[in-house]
Amino acid sequence: MFCLICMDRPGSQDLRLANRPDHLAYVQENPGVMVAGPFLSEDGETMIGSLIVLNVRTHAEAESWAHNDPYTKAGLFDRVEIHPWKHLIGGLENPQAKT
Repeated sequence: MFCLICMDRPGSQDLRLANRPDHLAYVQENPGVMVAGPFLSEDGETMIGSLIVLNVRTHAEAESWAHNDPYTKAGLFDRVEIHPWKHLIGGLENPQAKT
């Protein structure tokens, strides 16, 4: 697995919101996405980046996923870090899944 830490360019909230539907569709249609969600500013509401955990085998696959993200294509991110990640504790259930 790989963890993507993507931080938005300063002052890019409008760009994020304009591309959010395409980004969410991209995330939801990709079965390799285990966890995804926005980082928030101290106000607890303003989105300032994204955390994505991908269940892929190689760094190249994670890079390809990141490169094709609509947010990346729109130029939203100031920086993207990709790190190998090992799931150790806790579940990876979808908090929005209906029970």
